[in-house]
Amino acid sequence: MSVVTSIAQWRERIGLAWRARTDQERKTLTIGGGIAAGALIYMLFIDPAVSGRAQLEKDLPRLRQESAQLRAMALEAGELARQPQPQVTPMTRDSVTASLAAMSITPQSLTVSGESARIQLTGVSFANLVTWLDAQRRENRIAVLEAVISAQTPAGQVDATLTLRQDTGAGNQ
Repeated sequence: MSVVTSIAQWRERIGLAWRARTDQERKTLTIGGGIAAGALIYMLFIDPAVSGRAQLEKDLPRLRQESAQLRAMALEAGELARQPQPQVTPMTRDSVTASLAAMSITPQSLTVSGESARIQLTGVSFANLVTWLDAQRRENRIAVLEAVISAQTPAGQVDATLTLRQDTGAGNQ
């Protein structure tokens, strides 16, 4: 059975059913079908547009405020980017030793050459080591290039070999 034949059969059945109805029934079915079609069109097309518009009108002031804040932050970021980076004090053996001592860390060996340093630590608190590294990163722009850390028997104690490098900002200007 082909699609055309199926459609023709459906049309014939619907036509017979329609002709079997009285004029009053046809009028009622026509009005009911119109109301159902109108309701369907309203639910699918008109209501989403109206409610979406109302939601956008409600959100628009907040979105404008956020847009203004983003513009202000973009201007501030541009101004900060144009400012020269503050110079940091070059890393020296004495400055590294003093900052380690402030965290109760005593290095086994410490070698500083230019912007690089190599530190060997034995039996230090891991928490103190991480705190010291974070402070050095923030305050002196010192980054860890290489780290070998091994846990020791007392919980929280480690042996560490660190290779550090300082970004003095000299290459950026």
